[in-house]
Amino acid sequence: MAEVSAPWVDGLTIGAVLRQTAARNPSRDALVFPQFNVRQNWREFDGAVDQAARALLALGIAKGEHVALWATNWPQWVVLQFATARIGAVLVTVNPAYRSHELAYVVKQSDAVALFLIDKFKSSDYFVMVAEAIPELATVGNGMLQSAEYPRLRHVLSLTDAPAAGMRGWSDFLKLAESVSPAQLAGRERQLLPSDPINIQYTSGTTGFPKGAMLTHRNILLNAYYVGDCQKITADDRICINVPFYHCFGCVLGTLCSSVYGAAMIVAYEYFKPDESLASIEDERATSVYGVPTMFIAMLDHPTRPDRNLTSLRTGVMAGSPCPLEVMQRVVGELGAREVTIAYGLTEASPVITQTRTDDPLDLRVKTVGRPLPGFDVKLVDPISGATLEDDQQGELCCRGHGVMLGYYGMEEATRRAIDEEGWLHSGDLATRLPNGYYRITGRIKDMVCRGGENIYPREIEEFLYTHPAVQDVAVVGVPDPKYIEELAVWVRLKPGSAMSEDELRTFCKGHLAHYKVPRYVRFVSEFPQTVTGKIQKFKIREAMIEDLGLAAAAKREMA
Repeated sequence: MAEVSAPWVDGLTIGAVLRQTAARNPSRDALVFPQFNVRQNWREFDGAVDQAARALLALGIAKGEHVALWATNWPQWVVLQFATARIGAVLVTVNPAYRSHELAYVVKQSDAVALFLIDKFKSSDYFVMVAEAIPELATVGNGMLQSAEYPRLRHVLSLTDAPAAGMRGWSDFLKLAESVSPAQLAGRERQLLPSDPINIQYTSGTTGFPKGAMLTHRNILLNAYYVGDCQKITADDRICINVPFYHCFGCVLGTLCSSVYGAAMIVAYEYFKPDESLASIEDERATSVYGVPTMFIAMLDHPTRPDRNLTSLRTGVMAGSPCPLEVMQRVVGELGAREVTIAYGLTEASPVITQTRTDDPLDLRVKTVGRPLPGFDVKLVDPISGATLEDDQQGELCCRGHGVMLGYYGMEEATRRAIDEEGWLHSGDLATRLPNGYYRITGRIKDMVCRGGENIYPREIEEFLYTHPAVQDVAVVGVPDPKYIEELAVWVRLKPGSAMSEDELRTFCKGHLAHYKVPRYVRFVSEFPQTVTGKIQKFKIREAMIEDLGLAAAAKREMA
């Protein structure tokens, strides 16, 4: 497909892009949240952002200060995303699944001066958890918070109108805008540069403790532009956003991409529910749908799906974790998203590095993660020697270009490990490049299992097991072993109504895989430990298997 070399958003800030989009598409839908009965056009949304931006200025939020947001997919989340950008404050996105100690870490590590939060999410009481993390909050009167543990934190605000002690409610927050004039807001906007950091996106923690990637206006605007271009998004499109806003998938590929093109944001529910998502696609005539593979599986297998009118669907993005070939084929054939694309990337790259295109042959869209976005250089290197590799050789994927983060906030050493002296971001992912320039992700360097001297990549075994008609989802990990150093363990989630024994699974593998790739340990489970974005947390599976199998001693020997 033809790719534009000079996107119109390049050289602009997020606030300026929103103003231009609202001017071009004032009466088109911008935000649609059926759960909250919210529907705003672009003119109304731009006005709501202005009001929240002026309220932030009234709180004394300075350019470059950090504002944390701990919430599921509420309309206020999107308003604050653009309002903080409009005044040059850095939005710190906090995982909604965090508990009090994890919240404490992020608020402190990010140097947040303000924290916005919801009241509840499923079984989580946010007000209780924030009180545990910040006990001084209960003593705050009308003044600002003062805490020795969080010396920079001045304000805690609720997205509801029933705040807990020490907080300001949402309506009261918005009323602060009356003390700040549009001219004062315009003055702040004139101080901003596209190269300014505007987001701190914490990595999702599938491989360890979160690190905050610092991203600029330009980083995420160009990513949003090119991801939309790969889908052929226009102002006529309506994007069903199933993924959480706190992650780049939601707030760059989702909300920001919509603002770049003037497409509607359709958010069925504050967290992913397959029935609500299917209903919104049907009722709102969504043309694009976003999700990780587990979300697409849930929609495809939902009992109401065959009776839904989903003919409006054209495209979308599947990303966030490896995409099983069979699932991709079903999304095209059964869900009707015939031009759906696969995207690959990481938070540190804003996030998408490679993506398939709508007019790619289906074979490329089910077997690769596409080719680099314009403005990205990508190479494969030998993980040990660092030598650059040729086509059809497996190596670590590295990228350089407009999407690479400024670095990890407050973590210089971690930044140096991630970005080398020549500006190459090292992904930690193993990949091969086809002669046509398309990439296949083959695993993670840290996921590689070494069994008795044989290097095994779990991704290969997972892809094979997905071909079994009874398998719905699968995860392969390495566990310590006294004899072979590591052995293979697999967790399997079966399709509803299906049955399989451990011996049947091993027999299936033995007919097609080398003996050392046949998992020694098999567990059938009803669910996997996952991040909010649907990524399987393999380290938790490994920890559970070590405990279950009594391998703690072997694990310690492995670490020595």
